[in-house]
Amino acid sequence: MASYTNLSFTRTCANETKPIEIAVEHAVIAGWTGRDVAKMEEHIQELEKLGVTRPAATPLFYRVAAARLTLANAIEASGGQSSGEVEFVLIQNDDGLHIGVGSDHTDREVETYGITVSKQMCDKPISTEIWPHGEVAGHWDKLILRAWAIVDGARRLYQEGSVTAMRAPQDIIGRYTDGGAALAPATVMFGGTLPAIGGVAPADRFEFELEDPVLGRRLTHAYDITVLPILG
Repeated sequence: MASYTNLSFTRTCANETKPIEIAVEHAVIAGWTGRDVAKMEEHIQELEKLGVTRPAATPLFYRVAAARLTLANAIEASGGQSSGEVEFVLIQNDDGLHIGVGSDHTDREVETYGITVSKQMCDKPISTEIWPHGEVAGHWDKLILRAWAIVDGARRLYQEGSVTAMRAPQDIIGRYTDGGAALAPATVMFGGTLPAIGGVAPADRFEFELEDPVLGRRLTHAYDITVLPILG
């Protein structure tokens, strides 16, 4: 029996803003999606420093439970070795493809011995606001991802760069679906991330955005991380 997670978004279009609820059945984390092989290698190497084995192939698609997706402004994580990473998010429903922004929050200690398990360990925060993909498709390469890490009250830029660092949505979708033009309805897919400025590191709070400088708007979200003790 399929398991669903209901997510209530605000869809912002050029001429209207309306609530939209999506019963998500499939959650996918697309990894190693870099267009620039050198930049992707940089991210692979920064994770290798943490003990993460390099991927056997690129890209790879990790399945996680739909229940891990959240719109909340706080999550809980076991131990202090997890961290966020900003990604554009593809959201497919019966009305078509939508774009959000999210954080593939990952347990870095578990990642050293099991990437798929590490993805399942943590909730995946997503912006409550989304855009129709059609409104940004024509200027997709102009979009910019940013993230900030807050530690002991100090806020620093953690990631920043163009979405051109990752493969475009239709490229990723085609690779995941073996040449298909669309994701299955009720699917949410994270699209890949940028290298962390100064290296991957945990934080007390993570803030992130997807900027559309052409239409002059941003998708934003932020969440606090509560560390749960590991006692055995």
